Amino acid sequence: MGTDVLAPPSPALPAEPALILNPVADAERISSIDVMRGVALLGIALMNIVFSALPMAADWNPKVAGGATGLNLAAFFVQYILFDGKMRGLFSMMFGASAYLLVGRLDGRGAGIRAAETYYRRILWLMLIGLVHAYLIWHGDILYAYSLLGLILFPLLRARPRNLLIAAGVVLLLMTAKSIGEGFMLQKIHKLTLEADQADAAKKPVNDDQKSARTKWEDVRQYFSPSADDLKKEKEMYSGSYFNLVAKRAPVVVKMHSKPFYVDNWDMLTMMLVGIAFIKAGVLSAERSFTFYWRLLAVSYAIGLPISAFAAWKSWQQGFDPLQTVFTFSTYQVGRVSMTLGHAAVILLLCKYGVWEGLRVRLAAVGKTALSNYIAHSLIYGLVFYGYGFNLFDKLQRYQIYYVVLGMWIFSLVWSPIWLNHFRFGPLEWCWRSLTYWKRQPMRLRQLAEA
Repeated sequence: MGTDVLAPPSPALPAEPALILNPVADAERISSIDVMRGVALLGIALMNIVFSALPMAADWNPKVAGGATGLNLAAFFVQYILFDGKMRGLFSMMFGASAYLLVGRLDGRGAGIRAAETYYRRILWLMLIGLVHAYLIWHGDILYAYSLLGLILFPLLRARPRNLLIAAGVVLLLMTAKSIGEGFMLQKIHKLTLEADQADAAKKPVNDDQKSARTKWEDVRQYFSPSADDLKKEKEMYSGSYFNLVAKRAPVVVKMHSKPFYVDNWDMLTMMLVGIAFIKAGVLSAERSFTFYWRLLAVSYAIGLPISAFAAWKSWQQGFDPLQTVFTFSTYQVGRVSMTLGHAAVILLLCKYGVWEGLRVRLAAVGKTALSNYIAHSLIYGLVFYGYGFNLFDKLQRYQIYYVVLGMWIFSLVWSPIWLNHFRFGPLEWCWRSLTYWKRQPMRLRQLAEA
């Protein structure tokens, strides 16, 4: 009978080191994207000051506050034609492109499922930052909206550029159609409201449709053409103490965050899709030919400038009456997207030609510290315009508030490169990345060199 002999155990193989995921290194960054993000951030500061310094309705109706003649009217035209929605468009493109670059970089390192884990952790922390910003600092926060869109963006990162652009085009058409439909609905609401008023005058009963329309029309009136009493209440909200403002702002934020978000906020998603498509196609990294960017600039401005200028002029001619301007502004999305692409082409041409290097370096530094700058702008605007600071809300003319913007631009262009000469990230970028990678990141450049 044979004897069973056990084979000696195989020598243990050395365990493979766990893959360590880290934020993007400076050598991996794309300069043109940092520059464009910096431009977008400064442009958003220009737009946000209108909502911070003047009653909300003054953004689309300069007759409400801030002045509607001379320099003030000119400021409104420049704001609407060149900046309104266009800076958000650039920033949304950068958000989509950055999401693709993040996941692509992690995939390239073999992160596997951890790429998705890292991506969604980044998005959820951004959501929390946005909520804090909205409730405690400024209700016009955009970070929460971006984080919600980020939740559905991940599977779209795999799509082909052509399909992404087609999807963006379809969404653009749907938004335009929705705007036209809202115009007809607004006319119907106004008609029913007039009927309700006539019924009251004749001492006849008002039916449910008329009652509902009257309530909706009142909301529209307050939104587009607030009364003196409405403006007084809004001013009082911003003139009190910090905690009083936080308490009064909370219901506004709740109302904004309770809307059917994925139905009403397509414009940011549109440009995120364009951003993903353009980074995949080498557009945002300035890899395409000079001819490509010149053609993009010419076609985009040829469409966007006339549309945006006509809408601004026509709305002024119509006296900013919501019943008429609602159709005029139905051209908004086409003009906004076209102008955004034209602005992007200008920035990318400047990067390709290598001109204004000093300014580009500073803009890139602002882009690298965009989150910190964004929150800093809100904090400073609060100190300038609200009751717990200098209390200048609704006390400056429209053209005068842009002096404050100029100060903010100088502040960001000066401090951002100085900060990055000593630190790897902006202060809030460091917090966000440490939370994203669930690891305290080296902050000082000296620490990184010694690591």
